[in-house]
This record gives sequence, structure tokens and C-alpha cells, in this order.
Amino acid sequence: MSAAVAVDPDVRDHLVMTHVDLVKAMASRLRRRLPSQVEISELVSVGVLGLIDAATRYQPTLGVPFDAFARRRIQGAMLDALRGLDWVPRSVRKMQRQSEEVTARLRQSLGREPESEEIAAAMGMSIDDYTHLLDEIRTIEVAVARPSHSDGEPTSLIDLVIDSGSGQQVQLERAELRQHLARALRQLPERERQVLSLSYVQELTLAEIGKVFGVGESRVSQIRTQAVLRLRSLLRPALAPKETH
Repeated sequence: MSAAVAVDPDVRDHLVMTHVDLVKAMASRLRRRLPSQVEISELVSVGVLGLIDAATRYQPTLGVPFDAFARRRIQGAMLDALRGLDWVPRSVRKMQRQSEEVTARLRQSLGREPESEEIAAAMGMSIDDYTHLLDEIRTIEVAVARPSHSDGEPTSLIDLVIDSGSGQQVQLERAELRQHLARALRQLPERERQVLSLSYVQELTLAEIGKVFGVGESRVSQIRTQAVLRLRSLLRPALAPKETH
């Protein structure tokens, strides 16, 4: 294995200074998807550290534009910081877990997947309040899965249903988890399954999926979040820590 080529300090500093605006733009775009307590200055600070790391490691001979090389490290630094801060309000995490538990309970009593209205009623909420909750829960996705889309969307459904932000420990092998996930997907309502497929298999944006179904981006986001909550509920038994004797 060849040794890494040392980057000239002047070249590194030039790359950093000429791409600070990229960090600010990415931080601004990510900030719009997060709760109010996350300040853009925090995202910019850690993003600049990611930019410096990218400038230090960059090798032009690999043929990758620096802009593309830096984006992943900048965004990775921001998301790693968000995970460390555990910025998701406890109230949202609590309601997320309650929704998963209520969904599982209704599934067992009804013998089918419950409708959103039934879940909302069982949680003592109006359907409008429940859809607003789905919008809040949606922000968790930013922190639990590293995105590969330029708009910050996570592309790994497995990473999305494993809520690492809540300290969930998964002891399953990746292949076994995929098997459980495949079975769970078959139990979803058709529309939710289609939305997940368009999002994570065909990698369409929310806007593109909305055109398919004739609804807005917000509604697509809510449908997808509801689908993810169902999946977590269905996978809960498989993901539960094994008892040792």
C-alpha cells in the first residue's frame, strides 16, 4: 500500500478558504430540516473541521473534484456532531416510541395494520396532531442515517429503521436483519411500501414521489415516516436484546 501524499500547507489553506461558502450553504440547507435548538453556527463550526480534514486528505491525482470530495466529509462531520449532541427533543423520542408501541398493540388486537386515524385515536390525539407529530419525527431521520443524496436524504432503509440515536443496540448480522426487514416490508400497506420503494430503491426525491401519487412533498414525508414507524414496530421483537442465562 502506497503512503499518503503530504499536502502542501499553502494548497490546503487555499482549498479551505475558497470553500468556506460551501460549508455555510450546506449548514443552511441542513439547518432547515432540524429543530430550532440547533444553531447554524454549530453546524458551520464542525463543517469547517470537516472541510479542513478534506483539504488535508485531498489528492488531485485521484481525479475526484475537490468539491465532491469535501461535501461528504463536511456533511459527515455535521451529522456526527448531531448524533453526539442527541439534539432530538426527549418528548419527540417519547412520542415516537409510544407510536411504535401503539401500532404493535393495535396490530395484535385488530389482526391487521392499523390506519393512521386508529393510531392517532389510540394515542389520544386528533389526526391533525398526529400528522404534525410525524413531521417532527421525520427530523430524526437526519441523525440516524448518513445520507448519500445531495439534499441530505438517507438512502439506507436498514440504517433508518435502526434508531441508533436512541441507544438501540443491534446484535443481528446484517444479512439476518435484511431478512427480517424484507418480511416486515411485505406487511406494510401497499401505498407505504410503494413510497419506501420509490425513495430507497429507485432513489426518487420527495417531490418526484409526490408527482407519482398526486400529493405534496409534506404528505409523502408523512407517509414515509409512518411506514418507518411501522417497520420499527414490526422489527422490535427481532431487535430486542437477547437474554443470557
